[in-house]
Amino acid sequence: MGRFFSLGRLRALLVKETIQMRRDRLTFAMMLAVPLVQLVLFGYAINTDPKELPAALVAPVQDRFTRAMVSALELTGYYRFIAPNATATEAEAMIARGDVSFVVTVPSDFGRRIERGDPAQILIEADATDPSVASGAISTLSTVAQEALQREAGTGPPPAIPLGITVHRRYNPEGITQYNIVPALLGVILQLTMVMMTSMALTRETERGTMENLLSMPASPLEIMLGKVLPYLGVGAVQVIVVLVAARAMFGIPFVGSLALILGGVLLFVLALVILGYLISTVSRTQMQAMQITFFFFLPSLMLSGFMFPYRGMPGWAQTLGEIFPLTHFLRLIRSVMLKGADAATVADSLAVLTLFVLVFSLVALLRFRRTLD
Repeated sequence: MGRFFSLGRLRALLVKETIQMRRDRLTFAMMLAVPLVQLVLFGYAINTDPKELPAALVAPVQDRFTRAMVSALELTGYYRFIAPNATATEAEAMIARGDVSFVVTVPSDFGRRIERGDPAQILIEADATDPSVASGAISTLSTVAQEALQREAGTGPPPAIPLGITVHRRYNPEGITQYNIVPALLGVILQLTMVMMTSMALTRETERGTMENLLSMPASPLEIMLGKVLPYLGVGAVQVIVVLVAARAMFGIPFVGSLALILGGVLLFVLALVILGYLISTVSRTQMQAMQITFFFFLPSLMLSGFMFPYRGMPGWAQTLGEIFPLTHFLRLIRSVMLKGADAATVADSLAVLTLFVLVFSLVALLRFRRTLD
């Protein structure tokens, strides 16, 4: 028995493995942090039935019937009117930028028609680039508005007020899920491959023992960094072409915006990712550590960026956390340009934030880079 199994030998192996695990503090931290992050994100941040969606109200005359209907919509929990006195032009710009999910337009003679008992119409424009966001709010419209007007008029039970509600699903009238997912996949694929490949750039040199050759070259930290990350821009360009062509040919994704604007946004996004990967390589000692940090970054960015779950459905703290990931801003940009035909001014905020990511990541990466092995 002692030849095949010994509690003493097993205990010695367990002690050895425990000590080895404690020495690799990064891996040990990841083992504890990853399940904790998953628990928090899935438990608190993920919501497939988003509420309090931002909306704009276009109503030249806000009489008591208009106010009653707006209050009723807000009480459903789906609508939050952040622009209650918007003009048609302002509302159009807000839904194009993605600032609001709905635009509610009430004609100026709405109240008079209700009082006379004439048919009245309201228009609901919904940003349907993400079909799951708009469906819940639209399904409650007719009943809630009719009941609110009925209470305000103080007349008998329905159908005393002939109310017509016209719903326009903007940018994706058929509610096709692929229109929302496929353009976003470009960002997800780029993030996973670019960060992972570049994060292993320096750690591979360290593991193979070729770091000394690199450091002995008459090159500055900036030149070394550019020499490491620029080749991956070419890889990213090939991925972009493949995904865009496949999106159009296989899924029929509409492309109504500027190709130059898309490519400019992709360039900033890829540049931010490869420099982030390079930054990760400066804090990792092995390729395994670099891969672990990459996945630790990849998981929350995937969940909080609006790719898998509606961004508007997350609580405020989760939306704030999602703003620190380049993927969040790239998804807004590519969906706006491809599906809505947004121009440079409309997506200027996303472009500015991606540029800021490039500058900050570059500065930190250069500061982290050390020209000695120690």
